[in-house]
Amino acid sequence: MKRFLTLLAVIYFAGAAAMAQTQKLISLKAMGITDDMPIFGMSGATSLYHKITPEYEVNGSKLVLYIEPSQALIREKSFINIFIGTKPVYSGRLTKDSIQRIGIAISRADVSADHFLKLQIKTALTISDDKCRDLDNPAMWIKVKNYSYVSLTKSTKNFFNNVHIGNCFDSKTAIVYPSNPSLLDLKAVAWAYARLKKTSSRNIGVYELSNLPDSIINYIMVGKVGALPADKRAMVKVSAQANQGLLYLSKSVKTVTDTLTRMVEAKGVLTPVKSVAQEVMPSEVLFLTGADDVGYEKTITTMGNMNVLNSTFGDYLFVNKAQNTFFKTIDENRSKLSLKQIGGVSDFLSGIGSLKSSYNFKNSDFSFTPKEVEIRFVGNYSSLNPGDRGFFNIYLNGLLLSSEKLDASGKLNTSVTINRYQHHKYNTLEAEFRFYPNSGNCQNSFTNFFAEIDVDKSYLESKNPFITSDLSFYQYPEAFNSGTTRIVVSKNYAKYAAGAMGEIIYELNNNINANNFPEFMYSDAISNAELKKNNVIALLSKDDKLLDEFPDAPIKFNRNFRLYNTDNNTVVYSLSDTTSNGLAQIFYGRSNNATLVLTATGKHIAEAFLSASKSITEQLSTLSSNVCISDVNNNKYLFNINKSSENLEYVDTKSALTRFWDSYNLYILLGILVLILLSFLYIRSKVQKSQELFND
Repeated sequence: MKRFLTLLAVIYFAGAAAMAQTQKLISLKAMGITDDMPIFGMSGATSLYHKITPEYEVNGSKLVLYIEPSQALIREKSFINIFIGTKPVYSGRLTKDSIQRIGIAISRADVSADHFLKLQIKTALTISDDKCRDLDNPAMWIKVKNYSYVSLTKSTKNFFNNVHIGNCFDSKTAIVYPSNPSLLDLKAVAWAYARLKKTSSRNIGVYELSNLPDSIINYIMVGKVGALPADKRAMVKVSAQANQGLLYLSKSVKTVTDTLTRMVEAKGVLTPVKSVAQEVMPSEVLFLTGADDVGYEKTITTMGNMNVLNSTFGDYLFVNKAQNTFFKTIDENRSKLSLKQIGGVSDFLSGIGSLKSSYNFKNSDFSFTPKEVEIRFVGNYSSLNPGDRGFFNIYLNGLLLSSEKLDASGKLNTSVTINRYQHHKYNTLEAEFRFYPNSGNCQNSFTNFFAEIDVDKSYLESKNPFITSDLSFYQYPEAFNSGTTRIVVSKNYAKYAAGAMGEIIYELNNNINANNFPEFMYSDAISNAELKKNNVIALLSKDDKLLDEFPDAPIKFNRNFRLYNTDNNTVVYSLSDTTSNGLAQIFYGRSNNATLVLTATGKHIAEAFLSASKSITEQLSTLSSNVCISDVNNNKYLFNINKSSENLEYVDTKSALTRFWDSYNLYILLGILVLILLSFLYIRSKVQKSQELFND
């Protein structure tokens, strides 16, 4: 009997362990890499970073890479090297397979102190036996397929000990708000959205509590303690006192049904195979709440302070005092930015051929939209021998800006100034050293040349602000950097505007010195004086009376209008309530203050607002668009409308007869043509009969 009970116990605990540990496959595509990752050049390299969240046990996990090499490579003389962190974990020749599979076991030691799995893939490729000829051959490439994946062991064993407020944002996928949100609820959603978007590039769901899908078990819940539903309030195990804010992380374990996708090889072809499995998954609900309005406001203020959030290692945080104090840098106007400030690191480059370093910057990193930007590079390189050829090239968004010869000094100090037509809202800057040894003899010179950019001394400096008589989306969001900002919403549209507000708050603070904390107001509570002295971002219903307070708006959204193509006079857009569209326009207000107005039409108002708020932050192709119309299917139209524009027409200014003619003129003209044709045929038939009678 004891043996039987022991056997049952073993089976039970084995089953419990199986339930507690399941494999989760996370593909590169799920990490946000939508296309295959190419690696170019004889000695190419690429890096991949993935945050390991606390619910995963790294021991027993593995990395699986699928590599597609160029057909021109000599496989037995080409190599792939894989590093995790700085530790080499794999080196091998390319095989004859059209797609090569490489599997690597991962342990806890492979994860960095900041919980990132840092992967480097380096190549040593060959096309011919002459290395000098291979240097710039465009056929030197391999691709890392985007269905490569990390298979992580999902475990609940240490979940309750490892997860805390400081690291729980990595696993959150949604924000939930009460059915009838207050301004404080909307403000909480907006700041929570901005915090989540800084953590990950994934889509963030924003749901009214009654519409929360059952599949979402890791989310942020906002609302005062007294306003939370009974079942949610019961999850908060501590009580906040008067004037006290509270962040509380509720943790539990749930059994959910999930779909797993595996790549299975059949007759040399990889195909995805899906299977359904039940998983034991940790559920986390982070409550942003407070005992009253004062306490709730303190919690929201804390959401804007990354230092406090990242250093909270418990399950709850009482907030007695909250403030966001950002000290100004030496350059208070943020007109001069070092490469280190925009995320640049000092790369030690060695070898021959093309050696590149890449940097990214945004217009909003400056305190104003720059008209001209000086780009200066300072660095060191190994001195050139007589006959060696060396060049330093500067590229912006893929275009060559500058090229100069290197000399024997070994010192680099060069600059180039770009105008507003050359830089975009989001920019990629590349610095390239190109080195070729004397007489093209490169067989023994692959490590002779080295170079390094000094990211502390290299900088970007805005020479002049870009000032125009009309604002455009090219100048958003930095047009709101100076002065105070009010976010205004129509009371009847408030619950639809939460996601769009989050996108706006994120963009206002998506720069190297995030310190824009706007006030939230209802549209019927803002005065004319506040409209004049503050920057205004308004999310309004089409019939909101506040729209009448913007006489300088390019379009009156509260009136029916049409937009025409000026080239062929065809209607491009006509306002209609039957389709869900987001409409945005940016302009100077009455006191030269920046003003952005968004409204939405149709049945899907929340989606329309969100679509408009995202569309105006994208890399737009024009410098002068001030009106954007987007729909819920990600289609968008950009216009430049001013007082003298001939492509705007208000339908409601026409008489009933004129509107009837505009709507049916083609049908009327067609009817007249048909009548003329019938009349002609009738008369012709009568003439023929008369001729026949005369002939008889």
